[in-house]
Amino acid sequence: MPLATRIIPCLDVDNGRVVKGINFKNLVDAGDPVQLAKMYAEQGADEITFLDISASRDNKETMLDVVRKTADAVFIPLTVGGGIKSVADVDYLLRAGADKISINTSAINNPDLINEISNRFGSQVLVISIDARRTSEKYATSGFEVTTHGGTKSCGLDALAWTIEAVQRGAGEVLLNSMDKDGTKDGFDLELIEIIRSKVSVPLIASGGAGKVSDFYPAVKAGANALLAASVFHFQDIKIEDVKKELQANNVEIRSQI
Repeated sequence: MPLATRIIPCLDVDNGRVVKGINFKNLVDAGDPVQLAKMYAEQGADEITFLDISASRDNKETMLDVVRKTADAVFIPLTVGGGIKSVADVDYLLRAGADKISINTSAINNPDLINEISNRFGSQVLVISIDARRTSEKYATSGFEVTTHGGTKSCGLDALAWTIEAVQRGAGEVLLNSMDKDGTKDGFDLELIEIIRSKVSVPLIASGGAGKVSDFYPAVKAGANALLAASVFHFQDIKIEDVKKELQANNVEIRSQI
């Protein structure tokens, strides 16, 4: 039986509050993360992802408190990313109630961190987040490179090669963010999904480009196991229930509504 396709709202958390914005600019307070996570769970979300975008990383206790309260109130898997630089950081978050953690820049800076986390906690808790964009640079033989800083800074890495390496090192899931599609609302990057899917067998979460209900099924067809979106859910352009109905209409296995 195929794995059910998951729908995942992503909440950007800044100093304990959910914020809305484009490329982390002009941020507007969107409310309490615990209440929003609870609302999405009630609407049928399969998982929740928190991304800690706090300018100051000094007060990790704020994010830990958010995770604790959410884990007590919400009974679907919770993934947390942002500012995770060590095995100790992962340990704190898992003890607070996170089910999975997501790493990006810290893994690029120190690839061995992937092995360390996977060996200590198991690959099932580790999501490698990859911000990919198109490039004609020769080192990017797949046509896509890895970026950081919201897609503005190149890492000089081929996106496919880096994804393969991260999975070989122990990442149990890939969160594939299309920087070209991010914020465009004209559909997921199907070519990028297909390229990564062709060489990677672990679950693949597609992110970037969702704008309407009909955008989701093509991403599944291209090879995504889960679909992540932020603004279209936050601004209620799209309802999770409607996405699931659309997938069901196309014979995609989904998890039942709560």
